[in-house]
Amino acid sequence: MTTHKSLRRRLLLGLIILSGCLTLMDTPAYPEAYIAGQFGFTIPNSLSNNNITSAGVTGASFSDLDLKNSFLFGAKLGYYSRSVRWFGVETEVFSTTPHIKQQNVTVTGPFGSAVTDFPGEYFRVTTWAINLVARYPGKRLQPYAGIGPGVFFARIKDSQTGESQSNTRVGLNTQLGLRYFLARHVALFGEWKYNYARFGFKEKTNLDGFDSTYSANSFVFGISYHF
Repeated sequence: MTTHKSLRRRLLLGLIILSGCLTLMDTPAYPEAYIAGQFGFTIPNSLSNNNITSAGVTGASFSDLDLKNSFLFGAKLGYYSRSVRWFGVETEVFSTTPHIKQQNVTVTGPFGSAVTDFPGEYFRVTTWAINLVARYPGKRLQPYAGIGPGVFFARIKDSQTGESQSNTRVGLNTQLGLRYFLARHVALFGEWKYNYARFGFKEKTNLDGFDSTYSANSFVFGISYHF
């Protein structure tokens, strides 16, 4: 009789422990929605594949344009699924100013090529992206990776005349990062971003029309609040 009572107690204790483990497994370690601020540094590649599209110009292009390194700032809003904890969706907005340097440029056309001085221009790129994000849902440390389309808003401004023009294109946004929870609702993160877009600027009074490929690597850090 004593043996049966002892067995029943052990079974009951085992069921209680198993129930507790299942409850912990089903309960997220931390809240899954978040808002964040991000700051960092952009190291752009040169503007490449530069084709002149001004009226009356056919088959002309110019060499790559070197860009300046610049600061980046922005914000994020995201949510991870409670049923599939490794998968989330995130939207982010960030802006950077990789101004075009003053430099010599080689212009190539149907009748040959020539080297000319490029005075430099102000250049701003603002990105709004929607990312699909995969993470390791650790309790404190969470590596993650994301990819998605981005809407790139570019604006160039002549440094001498002040004349400007803008262009908006859809491109690619990717990220690879690491998040660390300082507390239940607060986390720090650092990530690498890669952006790619093909811009097309129209001809204006003092600005030539041209198509150009933009790509950049950015290294950012930030703080997020989870709720």
